Amino acid sequence: MDGRIGRALLAWGLLAAVAVTGCTAQSSAAPERTTPERTTPNRPAADRPAADRPAADRPAADRPAADRPAADRPAADPSPAAGGGPDRAAAYRKWGIEPPAAPPGPPATKPALPGTGTGQVPVISEIPTEEKIVFLTFDDGAEKDPRFLTMMRELGVPFTMFLTDAAIRSDYGYFKPLQALGNGVQNHTLTHPNLPDLGPAAQTREICGQQSRLKDHYGTAPRLFRPPYGNWNEDTRTAAASCGIEAIVLWRESMQIKNMQYQLPGEKLRPGDIILAHFRGPSELKGTTVTEMTANLLRHIEEQGFTVARLEDYL
Repeated sequence: MDGRIGRALLAWGLLAAVAVTGCTAQSSAAPERTTPERTTPNRPAADRPAADRPAADRPAADRPAADRPAADRPAADPSPAAGGGPDRAAAYRKWGIEPPAAPPGPPATKPALPGTGTGQVPVISEIPTEEKIVFLTFDDGAEKDPRFLTMMRELGVPFTMFLTDAAIRSDYGYFKPLQALGNGVQNHTLTHPNLPDLGPAAQTREICGQQSRLKDHYGTAPRLFRPPYGNWNEDTRTAAASCGIEAIVLWRESMQIKNMQYQLPGEKLRPGDIILAHFRGPSELKGTTVTEMTANLLRHIEEQGFTVARLEDYL
């Protein structure tokens, strides 16, 4: 009799434990997945698992949002500036900025770039377009201002991040909410050297190494590359191509603290210009934060009658 009672109590205890742990697992954790060994680099892209294919060869649903065609991207978390109207104007004015015009939709066909079809990676400073749009890019990643996250979420301004591992490794996670808004994560080398000072092998290590690092942390290898200081040579183009880079992106204007520096005569923006800014803090911006600098930048753009479009939609 005592044995039967003991066995009944044991069975009851096991059932109770299964019920409790099963509920907890469903509510707080996804089932554990086994990552297959990646031994497919020599197989055709179409025959590889989606995670091992180049981003352009993956099904749209398997790519990070920033690398999907515009029509296939999930909607970002709504921001007060999304959709135009009074909410958009209010969001901009909260930051002391007049709202620019809403950007046009992504082009049905991306414009042809100078230098494409030559077998070399094109080097560009602007996008061929007649629309009054410009493209924002932020380099390095040293400054990680929480208010910048708030501003970009509320305004929904598209921009591209060219990140250097030496600058971001203290907090890779800071850039993930910005990526989740649809902003691209692109390559700016591992350690920010002046590339023409390096030989071909060292340049390849800087570019390919950062490709791997960014893929590990942000889910995809970049398509675009910006050389530090804007300096490059033919070894840079060869190295970039070998690492899977599709374009080397320079700039036409650079944002300082309150004003822009223009490369071309006329001291004005032109359609398709790419603008350089940096993730820099008060110690480098004479007491100004990256958030305040960005507000100044957006004022310049609006005052000249331009608006901001997403670089990856055109490139």
